Amino acid sequence: MGAPEKETVTVERFYTEFADELGLRLIAGAGGLKRVIREPTINRPGLVLTGFTRYFAFKRIQVLGNAETHYLRSLDRAERLKRYRLLFSKPIPCVVYSRSLRPDPDLVRLAEKQDVPLFQCPLITMQFINRATMALEALFAPRCTELGSMVDILGIGVLIRGESGIGKSESVLALIERGYSLVSDDATRFTLVEGHRLIGTSPELTRGYMEVRGIGIINVAAMFGVRSVRLSKELDLVITLKPWEEVPDVDRLGMEQEYIEILGQKVPHITLPVRPGRDLARLIEVAAFHIKLVESGHNPAREMNDRLLAHMAGERRL
Repeated sequence: MGAPEKETVTVERFYTEFADELGLRLIAGAGGLKRVIREPTINRPGLVLTGFTRYFAFKRIQVLGNAETHYLRSLDRAERLKRYRLLFSKPIPCVVYSRSLRPDPDLVRLAEKQDVPLFQCPLITMQFINRATMALEALFAPRCTELGSMVDILGIGVLIRGESGIGKSESVLALIERGYSLVSDDATRFTLVEGHRLIGTSPELTRGYMEVRGIGIINVAAMFGVRSVRLSKELDLVITLKPWEEVPDVDRLGMEQEYIEILGQKVPHITLPVRPGRDLARLIEVAAFHIKLVESGHNPAREMNDRLLAHMAGERRL
């Protein structure tokens, strides 16, 4: 499966993706938006502003709240400038003023001069820290891209894989016609959230569109309605479509569950043999329902096996 993709988390990316959610407003230092955020958490540089720099977590976003701001205002201008230079002596990613506090004009000028992005935010300090930390965890989460289309079938996230021309698009189209939702066509991006949940989504450029061989590109939402498209979905099942002749040992009972690994997480996997006349969309639909049943504690194959063993034991006693 696809290898994890390493993406650099810059201040610009953080600002672009979460400015609205966090209420961020850029005040100065736009020239430094390419600065890299190296740790997915927030630092309050109170100790640094008092002159203690030994344990300065400078790789993190720096936030100044009421305590830091009022402390700095208690100093004379020469001393404040000294503390600002101390804060900027390391390559910090950016500085955020919470509570809509107004930065000192001297700090604004220094940030502009040294290209350190300076933001203002209306949230109280702890609210900003909590929300920004969650945002950073999302940005730093392991990611990969898998070739295959993803569909939401009644809450079951299914990735459908297979070689070109095997019938993936036709199957996905038939599932959408039945009222299910498209997550991604052809290539699906996965993010590992909370260390165990694989969230699939579509590349932004192709979101909501499908390529149907012989027809071309179609707009799924325009054709089937807005409910036919989902922005993201947790992955529950991977289905691989293979030509019938390439699957010599077809599992007729389903006693042993197959798994596949994505970003270190094991995901249930089913191989469906393909040949003319098979209703692939219906089979994928049934496979999704089956996995839902198995996850709730019911395994039809094992239940049948237990009944068979019990029947055979009863015959031997007669």
